[in-house]
Amino acid sequence: MRLKSNIWVAAYLRRCQTEGVFGAVRHRGAEEAGAVFVKVSLLDGNAMLYVPAPQTSYEDGRPVDRFFVPAAPQPMPESAVEERLTKELRFDPDAWIVETEDRAGRHFLDLAKV
Repeated sequence: MRLKSNIWVAAYLRRCQTEGVFGAVRHRGAEEAGAVFVKVSLLDGNAMLYVPAPQTSYEDGRPVDRFFVPAAPQPMPESAVEERLTKELRFDPDAWIVETEDRAGRHFLDLAKV
């Protein structure tokens, strides 16, 4: 059984806080199983967006993990990230959007091996 989204987000924000990275929930989604999108603002007009990894990234022995993949290999203009997030929320209003700010781009997420 996977950890509820609201608990995962709270734990993630606590992790960011302990590392000195500001983070906040921009859109609260479904508490039980809403998809989580993480925007990392680089504070220079660019950002990285991390989206849920495809289900094929999960091992049968570890179905409770949450893995992410970057939406693009390099930072994108924040306006492009915002457009993508707007589209995601139109498609899935139960999704969560979490935003952090870190000039170094630290994200503290488990990335899927592709």
